[in-house]
Amino acid sequence: MNIYIAKSKIQHQNSSIKITGSKSESNRLLLLQALYPQIKIENVSNSDDSKLMQKALASKDALIDIHHAGTAMRFLTAYFSIQENREVTITGSSRMKERPIKILVEALKTLGADITYLDNDGFPPLKIVGKKLIKSKVKLEANVSSQYISALLLIASKLENGLELTLEGNITSVPYIKMTLSLLDSIGIETSFIGNIITVKPGIKPIEPQTLVVESDWSSASYFYSLIAMSDVGTKITIASYKEASLQGDSVLATIYKSFGVSTNYSNQSITLQKTDAIDSKTLIELDLKNAPDIAQTIAVTAFGLGIECYMIGLHTLKIKETDRLVALKTELEKLGANISITDATLHVKPSSIIKADITIATYNDHRMAMAFAPLGLKTSIMIENADVVSKSYPQFWEDFRTIGFNLK
Repeated sequence: MNIYIAKSKIQHQNSSIKITGSKSESNRLLLLQALYPQIKIENVSNSDDSKLMQKALASKDALIDIHHAGTAMRFLTAYFSIQENREVTITGSSRMKERPIKILVEALKTLGADITYLDNDGFPPLKIVGKKLIKSKVKLEANVSSQYISALLLIASKLENGLELTLEGNITSVPYIKMTLSLLDSIGIETSFIGNIITVKPGIKPIEPQTLVVESDWSSASYFYSLIAMSDVGTKITIASYKEASLQGDSVLATIYKSFGVSTNYSNQSITLQKTDAIDSKTLIELDLKNAPDIAQTIAVTAFGLGIECYMIGLHTLKIKETDRLVALKTELEKLGANISITDATLHVKPSSIIKADITIATYNDHRMAMAFAPLGLKTSIMIENADVVSKSYPQFWEDFRTIGFNLK
């Protein structure tokens, strides 16, 4: 499905948009629920990724296909490695078979896991023979994807002797690691994170029955921040359900978008975003997004839409996402007239006064490409290819944009 966005304006500022539960929190809790069935979860993400996670955890089949769901691939690789007397093959889309998983697999093998690459060394599909893991110490480079680290932490309490994970070097994506540890702590699993060593004790004590409520997804809120940033002063919109003390690293949006003239007001489990200040065309915004790389696409598009300069570092993990997001951003923004440069870990949007109209934006099977570019409908008319890819994380995205007044065809 392609969607044409005719140049639009936010018309329904009193709309209250409710965004689905955080995919990151949901997938962590779904795995913990599979290990500890006494846990109940409310406001689970309705994203494709979380649905695939639920389906895989409930499946008794020998073949598990998680399509494009990268988080599910990593978390389930760890999960199936400790399912004693069960053998599974876990596979995914053609892009998933190009996304590296060797760091996680080798760490699990160090702990005693039985995992075999079926095609190319270091990549899915994987054959996993579940077994009891006795070893408890493993080391990882600290700058790897936090999902590798979280995958190990989530199964750690089920290991015979728990886990002592040493991270070597400078740690990236700390908020995602802390999210995992906070969720473990909340259900009664003992953890510690001192210096570069993370410890998870074996789950000797029984886990009490409890209900955990997933906060709405901050990454999905980023597109509304972008909308307000590109709107007239005074424009506002309310989205739910959010709290000020969030576990999600992307909640840093509230701070970052102050530089774009957007304020965030918390009230009754909702946030109201308002454009409070116009932005000077000479503005330079510099950001280190090593702890929140998933919002880089949104920020790059916002800066381009406002015609201001933005320089971001800490983006090395974007090259192994659904697509190489740095290359994809450069390619698509240049179609619109942007002056942009990238390296393996940085992105520099230079000021531009030109935004071309009726350009078709390719999405590369990446949900965030579709959603990050959509707010440009406030500035020009664009076509989004394969627009239904948004279902990976935010199925009602286009419906919500139509609700606030976007002209979609």
